[in-house]
Amino acid sequence: MQSHTGRLTTHVLDTALGKPAEGLLIELFRIAGEAAEWICSSRTNADGRCDAPLLSGEQMTAGVYELRFHAGDYLGNNVGEVPFLDIIPIRFGIAEAAPHYHVPLLLSPYSYSTYRGS
Repeated sequence: MQSHTGRLTTHVLDTALGKPAEGLLIELFRIAGEAAEWICSSRTNADGRCDAPLLSGEQMTAGVYELRFHAGDYLGNNVGEVPFLDIIPIRFGIAEAAPHYHVPLLLSPYSYSTYRGS
């Protein structure tokens, strides 16, 4: 029997401004082969975090997931311009349902990085 006590969270920091990225749209998908099943969407709060975990409880299962960070909209790309960064996909695996998985994004207009946080 698999324990469902874990959760998935994220945090977005705007490294160019030196502050949390507020109002950034994030989508979460479960990946199965070439198919991407939408799970949820959320916007970051004033602290650059989502108000609730993106996955928790029974939804927290092992598998491959993808977070899509809508950086272009957040960074203020104008309609008609070709943004350098637009939607940033981060595909990762959840091996067990019990641990806390934290996938932060460090963002600037021309670069980003991520890591497994705590």
